[in-house]
Amino acid sequence: MNLQPGNIIISTDLLNDTKFEKVAIVITEHNEKGTIGYVFNQLFPRKFNELEEFKHSIPVPLYAGGPVQTDMLYFMHCRPDLIADGQQVANNVHMGGDFKKAVQLLNSRELPVADVRLYIGYCGWDVNEFEAEIAEGSWQLTNASVDLVFSTSTESAWKELYVTQQV
Repeated sequence: MNLQPGNIIISTDLLNDTKFEKVAIVITEHNEKGTIGYVFNQLFPRKFNELEEFKHSIPVPLYAGGPVQTDMLYFMHCRPDLIADGQQVANNVHMGGDFKKAVQLLNSRELPVADVRLYIGYCGWDVNEFEAEIAEGSWQLTNASVDLVFSTSTESAWKELYVTQQV
């Protein structure tokens, strides 16, 4: 298995009736310390401007990135030309960077909302834990491009990926 940042995984039927039922995750780190990813097909019940610190910002969707550190906000974008210091995940997709600048650009509408994903929490696995979950059949590695994170609707992402992988 050649798991790497930028891969997209989907939950299988083994995870039905859990918090990971019908979940699509983009992997952002996979190394000797473990694996980190973000759920990109589940919206968080509040918007960015409903967080006290950002109440003067425009309403940007928040995604329920995962069950780890749900008191933290993370962001992914496909605009390294506008947001400096992000860490490349794959292709033109980056994690983090100058968040203050990203918020300014969002509020001035210079950065389209469609080019950013804001996550509450993340998914994390210890070294070899994720590979074991794939081996047991809980997760399926897809051949989808990381660009899908920004180009598909929240409601249809898992179903589109699931159907594509069954062919």
